[in-house]
Amino acid sequence: MTASPHDGVNRSISNSVPSASSETDDRQVDPAPNPHATAEQVEAARSDTKLAQVLYHDWEAETYDDKWSISYDERCIDYARGRFDQAVSGDASAQSALPYGRALELGCGTGFFLLNLMQAGIADKGSVTDLSPGMVKVALRNAEHLGLDVDGRVADAETIPYDDNTFDLVVGHAVLHHIPDVEQSLREVLRVLKPGGRFVFAGEPTTVGNFYARWLGRITWEATTRATKLPFLASWRKPQEELDESSRAAALEAVVDLHTFDPTDLEHIALSAGAESVQANTEEFAAALLGWPVRTFEAAVPEGKLGWNWAKFAFGGWKTLSWVDENVLQHVVPRGLFYNVMITGIKPAPRA
Repeated sequence: MTASPHDGVNRSISNSVPSASSETDDRQVDPAPNPHATAEQVEAARSDTKLAQVLYHDWEAETYDDKWSISYDERCIDYARGRFDQAVSGDASAQSALPYGRALELGCGTGFFLLNLMQAGIADKGSVTDLSPGMVKVALRNAEHLGLDVDGRVADAETIPYDDNTFDLVVGHAVLHHIPDVEQSLREVLRVLKPGGRFVFAGEPTTVGNFYARWLGRITWEATTRATKLPFLASWRKPQEELDESSRAAALEAVVDLHTFDPTDLEHIALSAGAESVQANTEEFAAALLGWPVRTFEAAVPEGKLGWNWAKFAFGGWKTLSWVDENVLQHVVPRGLFYNVMITGIKPAPRA
């Protein structure tokens, strides 16, 4: 396990991230964010995935919400609640348990999933964790602005720093594919859940979906950066230093994205970890074919260049195609072809 960049690229930070069952220990000082990785740090991170996680997500933290059009208003509250409802569809006990008393978000990022779920009435109190100090900082700031009861820790998902049987609900969005040992992480999730407690993870890439999404992104980035070299499109080109920094971030992204999932395989991992009532669902096929080029193009041009009409097109197009996915394509397209997979399960009650 590696350090916060502030501690040097070769120093272990096993003491910086709390160990499992340490909630009642004296609180250790979380490492500080480092939003600008050097070329040397990036090179070191190529062979150290957890250092890469810290560098990449610290780099992204302050701009992440803008990059992914994340907000904490009705639009994203409805989106987060929709992911939860779809993940637990067919299990009436999930809805009857609302609101959950205390919820944990694993790999919280800026808090998008948990904070919006709390606003939607899914949970009363929250805790956020992430390996990136920068992400935890932003998530707690967002929670404070929203007036939500949330605490946070810099933490490794494979050794969650909370006591056994602490949480009623554990959630995560686009986090499992970053974790080296997914089954170990799910064992930890089950450890900190109370008996009968539920986990919901959404936004994970399927193996097939990741393949076409990556190619769409690469083609869009290459086409945009080449086209904006033309003199009459020069105002649409980002400064070279920003493009270079994006390239360094992309190099780290290739290191931090460790897994893609077949939905059935993900179910087997959760069952092997000890969960019961496990269920995987998938979403976004047509919507992903639009969404990836749109997001890549937005990242490749100067901020503010795209106006309100573009935003209406991007969101409206995604919403329309999501409807097509949900109401038409999910009935005829194999679930493994969709871009996102979500998984839910329950911690078994103690055996008599």
